[in-house]
Amino acid sequence: MSKRALVVEDDPNIAELLRLYLSKDGFDVMIAMDGNKAEADFDLFQPDVILLDIMLPGKDGWEVCRDIRKKSATPIIMLTAKGETGDKVAGLEMGADDYVTKPFEVKELLARVHAVMRRSDHVGPMDKKLTFDKLVINLDSYELIVDGKKMDTPPKEMELLYHLASSPNRVFTRNQLLDEVWGFDYFGDSRTVDVHIKRLREKLEGVSDKWNLKTVWGVGYKFEVVE
Repeated sequence: MSKRALVVEDDPNIAELLRLYLSKDGFDVMIAMDGNKAEADFDLFQPDVILLDIMLPGKDGWEVCRDIRKKSATPIIMLTAKGETGDKVAGLEMGADDYVTKPFEVKELLARVHAVMRRSDHVGPMDKKLTFDKLVINLDSYELIVDGKKMDTPPKEMELLYHLASSPNRVFTRNQLLDEVWGFDYFGDSRTVDVHIKRLREKLEGVSDKWNLKTVWGVGYKFEVVE
């Protein structure tokens, strides 16, 4: 069965280029030219991966990414203008899985598409639930319960927290976390980890004195559990 890709891009030349190469790579491709149509097409098409431009008519890419994340863990790759570092960070904070800078190399783009899809496929229904004081991390349902309250949490934040909490008090370097959570073939940089840790801390700080998401200066991060 063919994989499906939703391309959300208002530049017809770029959209057609992406359609051409993704189709050649075996994807069924749907094109949406504006943000409002993108969400309707997502519901209709149920894609396996989304390539999402930021500057769009109607809803912009940030809004589309955030709204899709509320209902789906489908991998999203943001398409950003060259050198817009703020765009990259904001996209990751909204729940995007990766980003590609325009103008892009087709081989790199396809490699990133396959990488995010592999990582998505590897998250299976295997009773992945961790419970701590005032904290439940359920990777089966992608639910984070903090002090009895369900928190809206992007999939990659959930996967990072689950990975850290699965090995309490073990210190992970940023590169280890990139390898083990994002996949060895992730093309980003270690700041991606810092962005996700920052967002998790906003949800978790001060909830319990029995555990803590801790920075180990000069090394990385750990989920510290007080014995």
